[in-house]
Amino acid sequence: MQTRQIDLVAFGPEHLEAAVQLSRQAGWPHRLEDWQMALALSEGVVAIEEGRVVATVLTTMYEADCATINMVIVDEAMRGRGLGRKLMDAALEIAGSRPLRLVATEQGLPLYEKLGFRETGAIRQHQGVAGEIAALRGTEAATAADMDAISALDRRAFGAGRGRLLAHLAKAGEFAVIRRDGRVCGFAALRAFGRGEVIGPIVAAGLDDAQALAAHFIARRPGGFLRVDTTDDSGLAPWLAAQGLAHVGGGIAMAKPLIPITKPVIPRDADPSATTFALVNQALG
Repeated sequence: MQTRQIDLVAFGPEHLEAAVQLSRQAGWPHRLEDWQMALALSEGVVAIEEGRVVATVLTTMYEADCATINMVIVDEAMRGRGLGRKLMDAALEIAGSRPLRLVATEQGLPLYEKLGFRETGAIRQHQGVAGEIAALRGTEAATAADMDAISALDRRAFGAGRGRLLAHLAKAGEFAVIRRDGRVCGFAALRAFGRGEVIGPIVAAGLDDAQALAAHFIARRPGGFLRVDTTDDSGLAPWLAAQGLAHVGGGIAMAKPLIPITKPVIPRDADPSATTFALVNQALG
């Protein structure tokens, strides 16, 4: 059987419609607008066979601190031909010497392990129609003047500078903060995504604050479809399920080299400048 040529080319806006179709085939909820956001913050490649996009990958670089690999999709008809490895090789080249992170499916795990990625934890995806709840005390809408403090907290929690991402979220969505003694000591973001809206990232000084920040948005969206991704050990899962956001799946957090990407919950009364509790949300999907 003759093998047709597959070319890897830079991912451009002209490939977005085809990328949406690939993500739908994979059962992902991404809209065109979600892909546009991901591409605006990333570099990537697509695989082209006879003029048709058959695979995608994006690399999102957070300054020189790290990079994440996202949106790895191979057309069902093209699987088993080594295309996933070619995509990953291209993504690694884009990232350069930066430490790398990704969230793997069970199917992709063997390839990522061969490439030197190691498991750092588990991601739990919660989504559903939000119930009616009262907002918890202590949160308020963020202002433009809060963005520097939000960026500083996010860097401490995530371990890398995500200023471009946060600026995009501020433009496309909204932030809530917890303020104590005049200082921002926790935040959450909300934006449109997929079937509804996604809450995240959430960075807080403890579980109570994380719940309050999530509730800030859930209380304002009764009957709305919401999604929150969190770490497997965060302790937030039972509370999210009680709000109508059921656990529907997730993935395996991986890094190369092996660097833990989450920090433990700390007491509510601890100094918020000391450390933070990060609820990981894969902001690009």
